[in-house]
Amino acid sequence: MASEQTGSGGDRPVILLVEDEALTIMDLGDVLEDGGYDTVQCASAERALSILQARPDICGLVTDVQLSGKTDGFDLASAVAEARPQLPILIVSGRAAPDPARMPAHADFIARPCTGEDILDRLKRLMHC
Repeated sequence: MASEQTGSGGDRPVILLVEDEALTIMDLGDVLEDGGYDTVQCASAERALSILQARPDICGLVTDVQLSGKTDGFDLASAVAEARPQLPILIVSGRAAPDPARMPAHADFIARPCTGEDILDRLKRLMHC
């Protein structure tokens, strides 16, 4: 399980990255940071919601579907869309297909296998900051 980590800080857009696989979150965090973003990383939806509430500077969410804790990535995305309707949301999964009934209207889905660069490219198309 990856612990909460914060990127280098500064004037770069901040992405909340939620993934419970340690190697995946480290690799994807590196790709996003190399792509011009700072990241705040955590492994559970519950922690992600707490971070999002405390960090108004977060301007995008990337989440896996399968997460530590009781809440999955679809439920996290729905809660985030309700709390911050303008926040771009990218849901990533190799196990779950996008369920249109559980996807927020403005969220996007990318299926694994994909590269970190694929996720970065999709995120850049969604971003407003």
